[in-house]
Amino acid sequence: MARAPLIFSTHTLHPKVTADLQAMGDLRIASAPTPQAIMAESGGAEIIVVRAPIDVKIVERERQLKAMIRHGAGLDMIPVETATKCGVLVANVPGVNAVTVAEHVIWSSLALLRQHPRVSGDLRAHGWEAGRRHSNAGRELSGRTLGIVGMGNVGRALFKIARNGFGMTVVTHTRTPENVPEGAAPVAFSKLLEQADIVALCCPLTPQTKGLIDSAALFSMKDGAVLINVSRGAVVEEAPLIDALQSNRLAGAALDVFGAQPLPPGHPLFSLDNVILTPHMAGITEESMLRMGEGVVAETRRIIKDEMPYSLVNPEAVAHYRSRFSGS
Repeated sequence: MARAPLIFSTHTLHPKVTADLQAMGDLRIASAPTPQAIMAESGGAEIIVVRAPIDVKIVERERQLKAMIRHGAGLDMIPVETATKCGVLVANVPGVNAVTVAEHVIWSSLALLRQHPRVSGDLRAHGWEAGRRHSNAGRELSGRTLGIVGMGNVGRALFKIARNGFGMTVVTHTRTPENVPEGAAPVAFSKLLEQADIVALCCPLTPQTKGLIDSAALFSMKDGAVLINVSRGAVVEEAPLIDALQSNRLAGAALDVFGAQPLPPGHPLFSLDNVILTPHMAGITEESMLRMGEGVVAETRRIIKDEMPYSLVNPEAVAHYRSRFSGS
């Protein structure tokens, strides 16, 4: 009887997904999603389900490693180049949490425009009238201009909600103009910053987007604008962002991702009353966790059956992969 393949996950998964993976192999879940635990406990893995960064050394060490499957879309947690060199397949599950992230952007925008951080803080600390006094400074989302940086699955889902649900004008800056839906206006990045009441960062982290929101970009933003980052922390330079928020040059920001994660205690962002901070959870709901997990299950099943993943990221690895496991 063939030995069950060892499937290693960096995190606990949805109960249904856990049961499905256990039915296919020997599922091992990291005791903690830390680099130390992942390094120590991933030995012997044939398939790794990725929700935390994977060290290059793991890919080089594990001779039986067939694939790494991203529980989500972003690939910055996976050393794809090393995986390709080692003949390890990389797959992801794109698009399944796009509406989840888009809803987070809308919720964050509404909360910032209606002064929720200040209202909630003062209501709790100083009472009814202290909280209520911020209401006159609240603004409506409907009819405003949304600037979307990046028009992938998240950007397109966000466009639909903003345009159809709130009657917003949508401008976008993207490296894939063919993805821009009818009704959204592609513009230069400088024009987006000048026009948008809400700037939503939905782009991948690339050499071109790293540090995209710097001092110059923040200074160019429209008076009273807010910034929403559901991309990656490195897209925004934190020091000038904090300066812009402290001086109220920027009306507010909602940040789900940061340059250093977890955000360390005592970080200056925690002291600002015009900021919404969330711990990299924009794409996580009960529904999205199930959808992402079901995608992982489907890809795992294909790999165990010696089929190629549906969402294979590195087809250049296939020849080496085949040579490694041709006798297995």
